[in-house]
Amino acid sequence: MHPVRKLWCRVYQTAFRIALPVLPYREPKPLKTFGEAADLLVRKNITRVLIVTDRNITKLGLTRKLEQDLTERGVAYTIFDEVVPNPTITNVEAARERYLADGCGAIIAFGGGSAMDCAKVTGARIVRPKKPVTKMRSILRILRPLPLLIAVPTTAGTGSETTLAAVITDDKTHYKYPINDFCLIPHYAVLDYRTTLGLPAHITATTGMDALVHATEAYIGRSTTRETRERAIEAVSLIRSYLLRAYRDGSDAEARAQMLHAAYCAGIAFTKSYVGYVHAVAHSLGGQYGIAHGLANAVLLPYFLDEYGEACEKRLAELARRSGVAAADAADAEAAHAFIAWVRDMNEQMGIPTTLPGIRNEDIPAMASHADAEGNPLYPVPRLMDAHELERMYHVVQDPADANRAAEGTYETAGGAEAAPTAPGIVARMKRVVRAAGRRAKRAARRARTTIQQNR
Repeated sequence: MHPVRKLWCRVYQTAFRIALPVLPYREPKPLKTFGEAADLLVRKNITRVLIVTDRNITKLGLTRKLEQDLTERGVAYTIFDEVVPNPTITNVEAARERYLADGCGAIIAFGGGSAMDCAKVTGARIVRPKKPVTKMRSILRILRPLPLLIAVPTTAGTGSETTLAAVITDDKTHYKYPINDFCLIPHYAVLDYRTTLGLPAHITATTGMDALVHATEAYIGRSTTRETRERAIEAVSLIRSYLLRAYRDGSDAEARAQMLHAAYCAGIAFTKSYVGYVHAVAHSLGGQYGIAHGLANAVLLPYFLDEYGEACEKRLAELARRSGVAAADAADAEAAHAFIAWVRDMNEQMGIPTTLPGIRNEDIPAMASHADAEGNPLYPVPRLMDAHELERMYHVVQDPADANRAAEGTYETAGGAEAAPTAPGIVARMKRVVRAAGRRAKRAARRARTTIQQNR
């Protein structure tokens, strides 16, 4: 990355780190049962609620107990079960129309990260009817309280029940829009491990590794706090102890409950301390090819930890020692290597591959550009990388069969003629980037001040 742009990214990240104590973060209030959620709606005089979920959830009957508890308390409900993996703008708009047409007063997000993301942005579109999803990308673009939002996680991994983040895919361009705003944090979360019992083994594996990525990226980043470090350590410790148990026996109640708590802790950690390039690249792969987010994260994590190298060694070693992955007296290099080896071993034991199928060389520059735009300047990663540097990571996880099928000369790699613009050209581009980023930062600061005043 060019030094001017690198400086801007670090200044931007430092500003957010300094502002952490005064930003209006909040944690969702945990509820233990669907009955508690129904009672809450009655107390708030909400007579109809929109349940946002997917068809698999309704086919499995996972919402029946919630429906029963709502009916017993006189709360009507509308079920929107059209959410797809990597939810789309079309999903959001359809859910919004259903909410308004049926006169709903609250939203219950029931499912994994896809249902939660769809529900969050549906709420955003309800309170921001004149702002399309495409204009909500980045941070602090909503700045209005959402309708009451209750999250019911059915997978132990996404942590979406705790976060200010949502990701929505553009149906036409396949580009993923990461949306971050404090108002997207759910007001309540129903943490009932029974919703995760019997979850298929492969989903248990990938969502569990997703939680591990959240905790790891939050810990090794440069915007941690004492609280987020402790939450990340707790999450990794629980994952180390219980993920394989949950994977091997889906009916293990203790393992399911502990993994749900691990995902909650990891979600709180990365809500304040952010994620990193693993997520940025995974989002681009999901938008382009529909690759499940947890799977992409699990495959990418060890490669990025290797790539960061010494830049993350000290923090990764601390995490490894304090979570029990490495011996308490292990040297930094030894402990960091032990953590990476453990991640690879966990993937192997749960049948997670080392590469991802279907990655086409001709798509890589555009995906890397999207990942660059998502990650920079926001994500406080151990080592900064631009689009050109990120391209290599797609090739690292590319299935060899796909690489072999690619025609020679269809793309440029590092060192190619098109990859080496002149220094004056770089400087000119960086000046434009810095000026534009400065304008965005000023707008974001004004919005942050407004949000803080509204939450006092």
